[in-house]
Amino acid sequence: MSTTPQTKKLKAAIIGCGRVSVKHIKAISRLQDQIELCALVDTNQDAPQNLLSGSKIKGSRLRALTSSMKSYINYKDMLEDVHPDIVAITVPSGMHFEVAKACLLAGANILLEKPMTMSNTEALELYNMAESKGLKIAMGHIYRYFPIVSLLHEDMVNGVFGKVGHGSVIVRWGHENEYYTQAAWRGTWKSDGGALMNQTVHALDLMCYLMNTEASKVNGMIANRFREMEAEDTALGIFTFANGALCQVEGTTATFPNDHEASFFINAEKACVRIALRKGKPSYSITTPKGKNLAFKYLRRYLKKQGLSYTINVAKNPHYGIYHDLYTAATTGTQPIADARSGYLSVDMVLGFYKSVLTKSEVALPLTEEFQIEEMKSVSLK
Repeated sequence: MSTTPQTKKLKAAIIGCGRVSVKHIKAISRLQDQIELCALVDTNQDAPQNLLSGSKIKGSRLRALTSSMKSYINYKDMLEDVHPDIVAITVPSGMHFEVAKACLLAGANILLEKPMTMSNTEALELYNMAESKGLKIAMGHIYRYFPIVSLLHEDMVNGVFGKVGHGSVIVRWGHENEYYTQAAWRGTWKSDGGALMNQTVHALDLMCYLMNTEASKVNGMIANRFREMEAEDTALGIFTFANGALCQVEGTTATFPNDHEASFFINAEKACVRIALRKGKPSYSITTPKGKNLAFKYLRRYLKKQGLSYTINVAKNPHYGIYHDLYTAATTGTQPIADARSGYLSVDMVLGFYKSVLTKSEVALPLTEEFQIEEMKSVSLK
């Protein structure tokens, strides 16, 4: 008599029960055959229950999700007690390094929200530590998990689009002043950074992924025009990539909060690629020199490869794709799509941009010396 092998379940804990954690809870609830929620951690003892209530998961699915879950106010106690296989870290950015290092030392794989750290040397240390311990770090770079993006990357790697000329990225992710005043750490140089570090880092990572290259130098400018925050609400700059391509970037939180927009353009020899997200609605265009749009062809190919259920789930919640990918990486030894190196390089790009502003000069990447984001306190933005 044959038996079907049981899927190995991994225990997952979430440290930090703020707004973004709802996406994590929803993703885990859809992957309960692979991932078991073992712990929620927050210094506010009411936060775990508020998170579960805010997720709107109910009935038998909620009972199954929380059947083995414990709540903690100290993440170190949780690590010693539960020994999770995966830890999702959603605390303020300035705490990422401390918490992530402790989780790696405890032998856990990590899902780390962006940015990886606030220091290039700390990001590099986490990357090297994970490599030396054989552990996986999956970054919360959600754009890599959007439908068809992985196929565009694959074709870029294989030379289907030919030589890349240039790209551009726009992130207009507006927040009112209340967003920054609701928590003392938001918008500060020490714990959060501005539009570039907090909102635009996703997009910079995606451009490296799609263009299949890494940044080699940067020129940047920043300002604070409208928001009551320490860091910048607007950033404009130019990156040069290792393959010679150029990329212009615009990132701002000073636009209207009900009209979020992120758009990406790549000009290559054999196609122009456009991806846009406007008010939560994505659009794609892969145009040939003769004007033919290959977007539907790529969508059919993606559906054939990933299946309808996965495509729907990841389109609704990219964190579903990150958890699914991290589970695969942790159980097979492969690397996550948004891996530790992508986390380090994206932080290095942002800090290089800031250093360019500080020194009023072009800055070579990757940075060869430590650059602390708090050095930006000396820059006048008004």
